[in-house]
Amino acid sequence: MTYQQLQARYESLISRANPVDESFYNGIYQRYQHPVLTRDHIPPFWMYDADPAANPFMMQRLGVNAVFNSGAILLDGKFTLVARVEGSDRKSFFAVAQSDSGVDGFRFWDEPVLLPDTCPEETNVYDMRLTKHEDGWIYGVFCSESKDRSASDLSAAVAAAGIVRTRDLKTWERLPNLVTLRSPQQRNVVLHPEFVNGKYAFYTRPMDDFIETGSGGGIGFGLCEDITHAVIDEEKMTSVRKYHTITESKNGAGAVPIKTDRGWIHIAHGVRNTAAGLRYVVYCFATALDDPSRVIAEPGGFLIGPLGEERVGDVSNVVFTNGAIAAPDGRVYIYYASSDTRLHVATTDVERLQDYVFNTPADPGRSVDCVKQRIGLIRRNLAYLNR
Repeated sequence: MTYQQLQARYESLISRANPVDESFYNGIYQRYQHPVLTRDHIPPFWMYDADPAANPFMMQRLGVNAVFNSGAILLDGKFTLVARVEGSDRKSFFAVAQSDSGVDGFRFWDEPVLLPDTCPEETNVYDMRLTKHEDGWIYGVFCSESKDRSASDLSAAVAAAGIVRTRDLKTWERLPNLVTLRSPQQRNVVLHPEFVNGKYAFYTRPMDDFIETGSGGGIGFGLCEDITHAVIDEEKMTSVRKYHTITESKNGAGAVPIKTDRGWIHIAHGVRNTAAGLRYVVYCFATALDDPSRVIAEPGGFLIGPLGEERVGDVSNVVFTNGAIAAPDGRVYIYYASSDTRLHVATTDVERLQDYVFNTPADPGRSVDCVKQRIGLIRRNLAYLNR
């Protein structure tokens, strides 16, 4: 295949429409027929040497394995994603893709993001959350991974929350990593978009080591005085882990919370263990406007679970979000990855999302009570339908 043929195939994919998946319905959100970003959305000039003299067989020189977990904002009227791109060498990096519609036509900028190299021990970076903060900056909070030099296990790692800020997603300033005095490791950290009591507020995920939360009880909340040297002492728990639920093994903040007149709506992820390994889903909860650490609603069950081909990939049976956009017209675009391989979008609106979060029953916690809850719904329906 020639480079021109590769480019033509790429342009055909970029211009493909992404219709709503009419086979799916739950009244809460719409799914779409195609992912919004995959490794095939990577421009050929990122992977191939286009000069046939240097590359006579038109081989990939720098391959890409997957495109997935993405932060999301509106920037200059465009739906803008900072996606995690994983090379064939397993190293992840960030790249900006934009679309006019939010559901198709995403095109990467010519070059990926080159972060300031201020952490020589850092090996890998991924899963950036983007926050347009009221201080005027756009902040990116991401996982900064380093080798755990204290362990003999070659795979042992240390996770920290890296922080960068920018005005335009082109020029980035690297700030020191977040320090949490009572948690040895952090990942899935989200910066709240407003000051709380005059301070910067973070949603954290306390962890005892790189994989296991250990004593970490759920999604934390902490305040810091100075984001240029961010230090958090106390972490309050917001949405907590619970036995025999979708958050039993782990949970973590996802998208930047969406402000509504009833509270802050959070779109997070929950993890439970199964015989086939960890299963990740996306769920919602709400916190109070006057105290974003206080949970005021938590509908039972998950919002998004992997369906069909979404269940298959590098890490199967996973959906994960770290980005959503609440557009000025009230529409909400939830960008979620499936199986650490590709990125999708689900769309809803603020009114519908509020109805779901505040009017869906909470998980009663026991099978017998779940049955009673469902029988109550059935009896109300039968009474209504048989009027």
